[in-house]
Amino acid sequence: MPPSQRRLDRSLDLCTGLLVLAFVAFCLFPLGWTLLTSLKPEADIVTATLQYIPQHVTLENYVTLWQQSDFPTLVTNSVVVTSITGLICLTIGTLAAYSFSRYRFRGRGKLLIFYLVIRMFPVVLMIIPLFIMMRNLGLLDSRFGLALAYTTFLLPLCIWMLKGFFDAIPLELEEAARIDGCTRLGALVRVVLPLARSGLVTTAVFVAIVAWNEFLFAMMMTTSQGSRTWPVGLQLMVGEFQLPWGPLSAGGILSIIPIIIFFALVQQSLIRGLTAGAVKG
Repeated sequence: MPPSQRRLDRSLDLCTGLLVLAFVAFCLFPLGWTLLTSLKPEADIVTATLQYIPQHVTLENYVTLWQQSDFPTLVTNSVVVTSITGLICLTIGTLAAYSFSRYRFRGRGKLLIFYLVIRMFPVVLMIIPLFIMMRNLGLLDSRFGLALAYTTFLLPLCIWMLKGFFDAIPLELEEAARIDGCTRLGALVRVVLPLARSGLVTTAVFVAIVAWNEFLFAMMMTTSQGSRTWPVGLQLMVGEFQLPWGPLSAGGILSIIPIIIFFALVQQSLIRGLTAGAVKG
């Protein structure tokens, strides 16, 4: 390779690296700002001169949040609601997506389009009908009812995502398993699901993030501390004449810790290929 070409390649690599670093810094700046704000006393947050680095590091915002908002209960509710939503979406979505991927039946295309059309409507239009249904079923102000409400707008997209992953798996692998004596369900569990593991994890991450951060449905369908999620709890801390930036920033930092832990646990599956291990040795 000529020296001029090597210099050009190094220059391009350097520019690409600087661009990536700038983009990462831009994305992490709000998170860093929130972390620094959570460590400032109230007197150092609202000042005439902008202070990036806290002059007096304190944890009083975290203590205030823990004492005034019952944050452990809010986080527990969010974990339960997110887990139930993910379990329902993955269970029903897996069976439905597999059926759409492997079976050809009348109305299949129209039903898929119908699921897609559901996602086209704003979810705010579903609040009143869902509120009435949950009240009649006795599920209003409950964690299970809130999880069912989340499922109404997450399940269609879950089906579409999983169908794409199932379509990428060769049908011949299932046919070989059927010849060896597996039932259709056995082939799904033993062959398809292991190969679509990265797709299941990706879908689970998407469902978990949306359910974890959802605010509108949680605000409208919960009225007691025993079923409220953390976004609602933080919003209720904002008063008419008070905006507690410190405790709110502390709540934001604490609320992303479970997501970070979840990503750390599933990151290997996210980057693993769809057909890893499909070739039989």
